[in-house]
Amino acid sequence: MGLTSNAVLAVAVSLAVGLFAVTIWLWPRLAARSAAAVAGRVGLLLATQLLVFVSVALLANHSFLFYGSWADLWGRQQELGTVVDHSAATGASQGVVRTGALRPDVPGGSRPSAVGRIDKVAVSGSVSGIDSPAYVYLPPEYFQPAYARRTFPAVVVLTGYPGTAENLIKGLRYPRTAQERVRAGTAQPMILVMLRPTVAPPRDTECVDIKGGPQTETFFAEDLPKAVARTYRVGDRARNWGVMGNSTGGYCALKLGLHHPERFAASAGLSAYYKAAEDPTTGDLFHGDGAARRRADLLWSLDHRAPAASSFLVTSSLTGEGNLRATRDFIDRVKAPARVSSIVLDSGGHNFNTWRREIPGALEWMSGRLTAD
Repeated sequence: MGLTSNAVLAVAVSLAVGLFAVTIWLWPRLAARSAAAVAGRVGLLLATQLLVFVSVALLANHSFLFYGSWADLWGRQQELGTVVDHSAATGASQGVVRTGALRPDVPGGSRPSAVGRIDKVAVSGSVSGIDSPAYVYLPPEYFQPAYARRTFPAVVVLTGYPGTAENLIKGLRYPRTAQERVRAGTAQPMILVMLRPTVAPPRDTECVDIKGGPQTETFFAEDLPKAVARTYRVGDRARNWGVMGNSTGGYCALKLGLHHPERFAASAGLSAYYKAAEDPTTGDLFHGDGAARRRADLLWSLDHRAPAASSFLVTSSLTGEGNLRATRDFIDRVKAPARVSSIVLDSGGHNFNTWRREIPGALEWMSGRLTAD
């Protein structure tokens, strides 16, 4: 049974309730002052509290998908790598290898032309040297004859740290929401490239090119778009590409859009922060390079670099988010020809429930700023 399955949650809750009932039933028999009775009471209390704690933790993970699997929880991978052979005719230099496919969680049957398809892929960065797994959502239109000669806009979608790419599919429901927006006539079909910003796990690189370390910014700004554009029907101009994410992924999205307007025409940060974190999870990102540290401060960058014709979307809440003041500062510092938009909820915390309320509007906003060639 998977970590996020309803069965695991039901078993844990049932055991907790059952042990609580057993504790109530046995308590009179353990009222004596003997060592055995005291040990029995202590054991029952500890066991009951442990199961209640496990149940609450599983319920929280079921709602917010902090961990997508048992392997993710214990910090290890269970799947062995698959060797993929390439010939010169198959385009081995493309940098994207399809390793599987998923059916999107949307009604309409199983045909890709009706519901789309989610490809599980491995992306190899020829410049950065980074390899990362990802999911590529292809909308139904991608498989329909009427769109056979059309390229599609693409959006890089990033999780927070230390989230998994599966969270974007299961917890935040990006493919399902994207298709609902298209069916409602409020967005155009777009390809979603979904992955985590943690391309050198367990280190949080904050989408920075680290001296002597992972070249994460280069991977996202150069390797990933080029590899995807060579593999799928995606344009290779800035107007064809957007990037969005939540939390750490939101910071990365805004950073990539701000520093790489030649690659991304639009970027959206949901509950983003605006300055690279520096803590035990990141290690030494800048190695004393003050210029690199300042560049990773988005508010500083807005004040000190020439603005480009980029579009930014930022989100926060009047109550429940800690980034409201910084978000307002970001909005105030964006200068023409750049444009900035915002979503500010009355209340909402730093969690999946809040982001699910913002994603439909964010996808519609993104759709309105990208074009298909």
